[in-house]
Amino acid sequence: MASRSRARTHTRRFEVERKKFFAQCKKENAVCWLCGMPIDYEAAQNTTDDSYNLDHYYPVSKRPDLQDDPAGFRPSHTSCNNLRGNKDPELPLGTLSRQWILIP
Repeated sequence: MASRSRARTHTRRFEVERKKFFAQCKKENAVCWLCGMPIDYEAAQNTTDDSYNLDHYYPVSKRPDLQDDPAGFRPSHTSCNNLRGNKDPELPLGTLSRQWILIP
């Protein structure tokens, strides 16, 4: 298995797509795709647990060919992305039998 540092490349295309995706997420106030909680877009990227971090649906260490593909980009917290590591994405359970409401 390739190490994370060898799998990643920094192409001009990736940097353009990464910046475009961040701007879109910030504008839409997108939540973390891993935990569903708000992301702190005011903090510098990757500086706090709640700051924005670009995650890839398929880990770059396993699918370096998809690194530049914006279809695989996901907004996440720095801490959530670090916890996930290079694990494959979890598949949803399917359609819920009913809409559940959390009561505080």
